[in-house]
Amino acid sequence: MAGVVERRSIDVVPDDERHGSAVSQFTLWLGANLQVTAVVTGALAVVFGANAFWSLIGLLLGNLAGGAVMALHSAQGPRLGLPQMITSRAQFGVRGAVVPLALVIVMYIGFFASGSVLAGQAVGELTHLGETPGIIVFAAVTALAAAVGYRLIHTLGRIAGLVCALTFVYLGIRLLQRADLGTLLADHRFALPAFLLAVSLSASWQLAFGPYVADYSRYLPRHTSARATFWWTLSGSVLGSQWSMTFGALAAAAAPAAFVGHEVGYLVGLGGTGLIASFLYFVIALGKLTINILNTYGGFMSLVTSVSGFRSQRTLSPRGRSAYIAGIMLAGTAVALLGKDSFLTSFKDFLLFLLTFFTPWSAINLVDYYLISKERYDVPALSDPAGRYGAWNVKALAVYALGVLAQLPFLATAFYTGPLVDPLGGADVSWLVGLAVPAVLYWLTARRDTARVARLAVPDAEHGANAPAGSGG
Repeated sequence: MAGVVERRSIDVVPDDERHGSAVSQFTLWLGANLQVTAVVTGALAVVFGANAFWSLIGLLLGNLAGGAVMALHSAQGPRLGLPQMITSRAQFGVRGAVVPLALVIVMYIGFFASGSVLAGQAVGELTHLGETPGIIVFAAVTALAAAVGYRLIHTLGRIAGLVCALTFVYLGIRLLQRADLGTLLADHRFALPAFLLAVSLSASWQLAFGPYVADYSRYLPRHTSARATFWWTLSGSVLGSQWSMTFGALAAAAAPAAFVGHEVGYLVGLGGTGLIASFLYFVIALGKLTINILNTYGGFMSLVTSVSGFRSQRTLSPRGRSAYIAGIMLAGTAVALLGKDSFLTSFKDFLLFLLTFFTPWSAINLVDYYLISKERYDVPALSDPAGRYGAWNVKALAVYALGVLAQLPFLATAFYTGPLVDPLGGADVSWLVGLAVPAVLYWLTARRDTARVARLAVPDAEHGANAPAGSGG
C-alpha cells in the first residue's frame, strides 16, 4: 500500500494503489462545502432582491443542476485513474488543452487568495497575530497539506465535515433563537430575475469544482460503480452547499445590516464569546483550509498538465512536486496580501467571470467522454503530441471559443453586462448557454471524427497501459 505522502501526479494510478469506496466522495465534498464562502454565496441571493422562500428553492435547483455536472466529472476518476484536466487532451489535443488549463490555473490561484484573506482574518483573531501573519500561516499550512496529498485531503475532509456540520447545527439553533423561521419564509412573492440569480449563484458554485473533481476519485478501485461515485459526490456537495447557503440566506434575511459585509464577525458573535468564539474562529479556518487545499492541489495538477504537454512528461519527482505546489502557494499568497485591503472584491468578480470559460470546457469534456469516446481513452496518446489526439484540435478549440462567445450576451458581472441581461430582468443565465451550445456543437463535430475514437482503450488493470476497447473496467 502506498505511504501517506502521495507519489503520483498526472500519471495513471495502478490498481495496486487503488483504495477506498465511493462514500469517501460524500465526506470530502460535504466538508468542502460547509464553509463561510458558501454561506456568503447563499446570502447574496437575498442581498440581490429575492425573498428567503424563493431564494432557498432557487439555490437548491442550482446546486442540483450544477452538482450533477460536477458529479459526472467525478465518475471519470475510478474508470481512468487520471486527474481531471489531463483528459482535456483527448478533446483539445495534447498541447491545445493548455488553453482551458491556463484559465483554470488563474482561477485557482485567485480562489486560494480570496480564501486565504478570509481564513487569515480568523487565524489572526485566533492566534492574536493579526491579519497579515494569519494569511501567511494559513497559506503555509495549506501548501504543506497539499504536498502530502490525496490521503490527507480525504482525512481532512472527513474531519471538517463532522466538525463543521455540528457547528452549523449549533449556529442554526442560535439563529432561530433570534429570528422566527415562519416570519422569514412568510413572503412568497415571486420575481423571476431574482429567482434565476439564486439558481445561477449556486449552479456556478458547483460548476467551479468541475476542473478538479476527478482528482479526488481517481484512487478509487477500478470496479467502483460510476453510479455510486456520481451519487455520493452529488449528495455530499449538494447537502454541504445547500446547508451553508440556506444559513446565509436566512441570516441575510434576518439581519441584513449586521450580517452583510461582516460575515465572519456575525458568525462568531452569533455563537458566543470566550472559548466558543475561539472555537468558531478555528472552525471557519478549518472549513476554508479544506477548500483551499483542493484549490492548491487542483492548481498544482493543472500546472503540471500544462507544462508536461510540451515536455512529454508523465511522472514528477518529489522535489518537482514540492516546487510546483510552492509556486501556487507563493502566487496565491502574494495576491492575497496585495488585495486584502482594496481590490479583492473586484478580483472576485474577475474570478466569477472566468467561470464563463469553464462551462464550455465542462460541456465538451462530458460529451466527449460519455457520448463520443464511450468512457474509453487511449491513455499513452494523452502524452504524445504525435499520437491519436494530436497536438492541437482546432475544431474542438473553435467550438470552445464559440461556447464562450455565446454566453457574453447573457453575462452579468460588475465590469461587463451583456445586452440580453436587462430583458431578462437582470438575471445571469450564461451558464445554461455555456453548457448547451458547446455540447451540441461538439457532438455534431466530433461524432464524424471516427478515426480519433475508433478502437479506443482504457488503462490496463495490471500495468496502467492499455487494454483494447471492450475489455476491462
